[in-house]
Amino acid sequence: MRVAFVVQRCGIEVNGGAEYLCRRIAQQMAKHWDTEVLTTCALDYMTWKNHYPSGVVEEGGTRIRRFPVDQPRNVALFNRRSQQLQAHLMSSTVTEQELWMKSQGPRSRGLSDYIQANQQAYDAFIFFGYLYATTYFNLPQVKEKAYLVPCAHDEWAIYMSMWNVFFQQPRGFVFNTVEEREFLRSRFPHISFEGAIAGVGVEPPDNYSAERFRQQFRVDEPFLLYIGRVDASKGCGELFQNFIALRENETRPRKLVLIGRSVIDIPEHPDIVSLGFVEERTKWDALAACDILVMPSPYESLSMVLLEAWLMRKPVLVNSKCKVLVGQCRRAQGGLWYENAHELITAIKELDSPNVLRKLGIQGYNFLTHGYSWQKIEQDYLNLITAQSRSNS
Repeated sequence: MRVAFVVQRCGIEVNGGAEYLCRRIAQQMAKHWDTEVLTTCALDYMTWKNHYPSGVVEEGGTRIRRFPVDQPRNVALFNRRSQQLQAHLMSSTVTEQELWMKSQGPRSRGLSDYIQANQQAYDAFIFFGYLYATTYFNLPQVKEKAYLVPCAHDEWAIYMSMWNVFFQQPRGFVFNTVEEREFLRSRFPHISFEGAIAGVGVEPPDNYSAERFRQQFRVDEPFLLYIGRVDASKGCGELFQNFIALRENETRPRKLVLIGRSVIDIPEHPDIVSLGFVEERTKWDALAACDILVMPSPYESLSMVLLEAWLMRKPVLVNSKCKVLVGQCRRAQGGLWYENAHELITAIKELDSPNVLRKLGIQGYNFLTHGYSWQKIEQDYLNLITAQSRSNS
């Protein structure tokens, strides 16, 4: 079978969750299908400025076919339309909502024209992420053979009425967590949302070293680790405030290490270390070296870095406002959650016990190895399309 995976941007340097998930699933399923990622030339999700050359490249056993973005996002216009739409969300029209989606982007006429012209060349199209123009405007073109990995969570944009029709169009779904599927069923009670809960498999590199990380970056103290886009929408602003409050209430040494590109200002603080974007091996070195992984985001459909931390037998600390993250921690018994600086300080005190650290890390590891094997995930995706094929025959 020839299967296209459609996502707003794709590349090793892209650290977004849906984009990473799409690339890894496409690479893994290349063992079973002829896979190809259809995407744009964008790297930066804020501007959608063309970064990668257009055309086809081979990466990890699959092709990535990139098309230019028509024009970069007008950030000021997008922010203004977002504020206006939120202010009268329930009374807004589909026309107004689709105008917002056009500002959201990324729009690529080349990508849309290619999907339209070549829809018969593919047996299926699997779209990743419901929220972007690459999915909203292109999935309906091929709805007879379209599947969706929504990567959805409880955020203001999903309450736009245009989604009521959109979510009826895919032939099938794959969900990242139990909480994601339950949320979508409550948001759209007229849709059954049948589909597997698959997530992503996690494998460490052959060579990783906590000592190498500490020597390379001169981090000798115990440290919390954050991996991902350093962004206010990911809870990083509150994380900085809470961590500084933590440091004001303790005497033992501790650092907060950040890995990922930043789109907000990072406070100048002697215990906050920002490394920016790093190569994959360095990320795993950091996971091996850290004491606790912290995930402050209030909005997630799946946190892959939680899975990676548990693979390294490290406990996690998550934002209690995010039902998905709390649900993952509860099922794994691999971490704690907090809502404010006081609860963060209390949780850190609990995790400062070596026995607690070790126990939670091992429980997280056991949960991961039983529920997130590539063999299971591959079968979930194979079943996704074969089940629909049988229903058509």
